[in-house]
Amino acid sequence: MLSKVLKPSNLKRLAYRLAKKLIIVPHHQLTETTSESNGSSWVTTGDDPQFIIHPARRIPSRNFSKGWYLLRVKITEANHQSHIGKLYSNLQKGELATVDVPWHSTKYVNRLFYLESNNSMLRFDPCEAETEFTMNTFMISKVPSFIAMRHMKQRLYKLLSHLDNVEEYLDTNVKLNGGKLIETVYEEYNKTFSTGAMEKSYPFWVEFDEARALEKMKQTFTQAQSEVKFSIILPTYNTDPIYLKECIDSVLQQTHKNWELCIADDASTNAETINTLKSYAQKHANIKLNLLSENGHISKASNAALNMVTNDYVLLLDHDDTLPAHTLSFFAKAITDNTKAKVLYGDEDKIDEQGNRHQPHFKSGWNPDLLLSQNYICHPVVYKTSVLKKIGGFRVGVEGSQDHDLLLRATAGLNDDEVVHLPFILYHWRVIENSTASNASAKSYTTDAGIKAIKDFLDQSGQNASVEKGKYPNTYKVNWALPDEQPLVSLVIPTRDGYDILKQCLESIYDKTSYKNFEIIVVDNQTTCNKTLGLFSEYTSTKTNFRVLKWDKPFNYSAINNFAVSQAKGEVVGLVNNDIEVINKEWLSEMVSHALRPEIGCVGAKLYYPNDTIQHAGVILGIGGVAGHSHKYFHKSEPGYFTRLHLVQNMSAVTAACLLVRKSVFEEVGGLNEQDLTVAFNDVDFCLKVHTAGYRNLFTPWAELYHHESISRGEEDTPEKVARFNKESEYMKEKWKKLLCNDTAYNPNLSNTHENFSLR
Repeated sequence: MLSKVLKPSNLKRLAYRLAKKLIIVPHHQLTETTSESNGSSWVTTGDDPQFIIHPARRIPSRNFSKGWYLLRVKITEANHQSHIGKLYSNLQKGELATVDVPWHSTKYVNRLFYLESNNSMLRFDPCEAETEFTMNTFMISKVPSFIAMRHMKQRLYKLLSHLDNVEEYLDTNVKLNGGKLIETVYEEYNKTFSTGAMEKSYPFWVEFDEARALEKMKQTFTQAQSEVKFSIILPTYNTDPIYLKECIDSVLQQTHKNWELCIADDASTNAETINTLKSYAQKHANIKLNLLSENGHISKASNAALNMVTNDYVLLLDHDDTLPAHTLSFFAKAITDNTKAKVLYGDEDKIDEQGNRHQPHFKSGWNPDLLLSQNYICHPVVYKTSVLKKIGGFRVGVEGSQDHDLLLRATAGLNDDEVVHLPFILYHWRVIENSTASNASAKSYTTDAGIKAIKDFLDQSGQNASVEKGKYPNTYKVNWALPDEQPLVSLVIPTRDGYDILKQCLESIYDKTSYKNFEIIVVDNQTTCNKTLGLFSEYTSTKTNFRVLKWDKPFNYSAINNFAVSQAKGEVVGLVNNDIEVINKEWLSEMVSHALRPEIGCVGAKLYYPNDTIQHAGVILGIGGVAGHSHKYFHKSEPGYFTRLHLVQNMSAVTAACLLVRKSVFEEVGGLNEQDLTVAFNDVDFCLKVHTAGYRNLFTPWAELYHHESISRGEEDTPEKVARFNKESEYMKEKWKKLLCNDTAYNPNLSNTHENFSLR
C-alpha cells in the first residue's frame, strides 16, 4: 500500500490533498511581470531574491506547526538553466535553518523538510542570480512521519544503489553518530540535495567501507605472496621517541612477516632517540641499525639505509609515520599479481599527534604528467631493489624533494604495466607542527628542490622544456617549447545560425590568441539566419585564415567534424564549440605545446561557465554511468582535490568543446564515430580510442576559456533527444565497460555519481 502512495503520481495527489493554503509575498529583489493561470512570472533584480511564505489567514493556527513537510515546486527559468533554491525556517528566532532545493527548469521537485518548532513564516530564495522565471507550482504539505521516512529511504535506495546493503550503511551511521534512525536518514537525505554530493565522512568510510574492502582483499591472499621479501629503509634524526616507537611498532605489527628494517640514524644528538633505536635493534634480529658519525642530511642517510638492503623490494618509511598492519601483505599480493611491476604505490592519509586519521589522499593511477606537476605519489612507495641500485639511489642536492626526484628517475622509461597503484590506504603520514604534512609551506625550500629535480630530469631525458613554480607550494608548471617554425593549427567550429555566440567566439579567438599560425574552419550546418550568413561573408573577405564549409545534412556532430578534419590543412586540429570564448592569450600555445609531444594524444582545456565556475577540468569515466566533468561547479579560485584543478595531468578523456590533437592521431583511430554517436559521448569515445592506441590524453589548466554550454543546441528535453541520448549512453557502456568501471586517472574510492572527488 505504501509503495503505491510513494509513486510520483500518487505523491503528487497526496501533496495536493494535504497542501496548506499559502500566501507568497515577494520580499527582496523580485519584481512581478505577469500573473496567469500557469503561474506568476518574476524578474530578479539582484543575486539574493526572496519570497516570504505565510499560511493563509483562514488557517486557525496561522503557522507551520512542528513536524514533517513536503515541498513541491516547479519553476520555469527563462534560459532553462538549473539553480539551487533555499528554504529557510526559524526566521524570527535569529538562528536560520536551511535546506537546499536544487531545481531544473520545467521539472517538478519534491523536497521533504522538518520543522523543529512552530513557524509563523518561511522564506524561499529561488536562486542566487539575476534572471527571469515563472513559479508554476509551489505547495507545502504536512505529512506523517512514517510517510516521510519511507520517502526518504526510497530516495536513498536509488542514490546509494552502489552499496550492497543500504540498511546496514544507515545502521553504521547511527552507531557512529548516535541519535535516532530517522535523524540519520534525514541527514543522509539532505546530503542528496547538496550542491556537490552526499558527503560521506572519512571516519565513517574507515568504519564501514575500508573494513569491508580490507576483508574482501584478504580473501584473495595466496601462499605465494608470503615469499616476497621486503627491506624497509628508515632514516632517522632526533626523532621524538614516542613517534619513533609508534613507527617501528607499526613495522613489527605487519601481518606479512618476510621483512627487514634498515635504519640509518643521521648522527642524532638526542640521546633518547639513540637509546630507543639501540633497544629495538638489540631485541629484533631483522632490525639493522647504522649509527652515522656525521650528519649528512636526508639523502645521504637514506642511501646509508639503502646500502644495508638484502631483499628484492624496498619500501620507504619516514621516521615519525606509521604503516597499517596490512601494508606489506597488500604490496606482496600486488607483486605476485603483477610480475612486471618495478614501482608500486598506495593511497595514504594523515594522522595527528594523537593518532587520529584524516585527510585521505585517494590517488590517480600511473599519471606521468601529474608527477611532473606535483609529487602526487609521495608515499608509500615500493621499489624493486635493482631499480634503485641502477639509478644510484637518492641524489644529494635535492634534499626536501628527494623522494620526488627518486620517483622521476626510477620511473623514467618504464612501461605502464611496470608502475602499479594500489587503491588502499597503506600509509599514515604524521602531522606535527611545522611538518611538511601539516603545512606544505613549512618547508618552503622543498619547492625549490622540486624545481631542480624536475629541471634535471627534463635535461637528462633530452626534453626541450623548462619548469617554474606552480600556483601552490610544491606544485610545478612545465613549459614545453614550441618548434621555431610553429605548425599550422586548424580550428574546426561547427555552427547553425547562432550569430551572437559565434561572433563572440570568433572575435575572442582572433583578438586574444598569441599563437598566430592557425586557420578557422566554420562548418555551416544549414544556417538560415541572415546575420550569421553575413558574418560568414565578413570574415571570409577580411581574414585569409578563415573559411566556411557547407554541411547540408541533418546535425551529426561526429560526421561534421570528420568532414572538416579531412579538409583541414593543419598538422594539429582543434575541435571547438561555437559557444567558446577565449580568456587567456596563451591558451592555444599551451595546448599546441602538449599536442606536439609524441606520447600525447588529446589535449583538453580548462573551461568555465560565465559565472567563473568550472564546466570542464578533464573527464572522469563512470560518473553518472558514462562520464562526468572533473570538479564541475567548483569556483575558479578553489584548489580542487589536492590542487588538481591547477595541475597539468593525464586524463582518460577530455571534452571536444575545446580539444586539440595531431591530425595524424585523429586519422589513425578513425576520427569520431558517425554511426553510433551522432551527438553525445563521441568525444569520450574518441579519447578512449586514442588512449587504447597507446597515447596519453592530457588536461592543462593553463588554457582557459568560457563555455556557454549548450546554448546553440539547447537541452536534451524532447522524447526524441532523450531516446537518442539513452541509446548512445548504452552504446558507451557496452563498448567501454571495463574502462568506465575503473578510470585509471581517478580512484575507485571516490564517487561515481558526483564530480567533486567526494567519497564513494
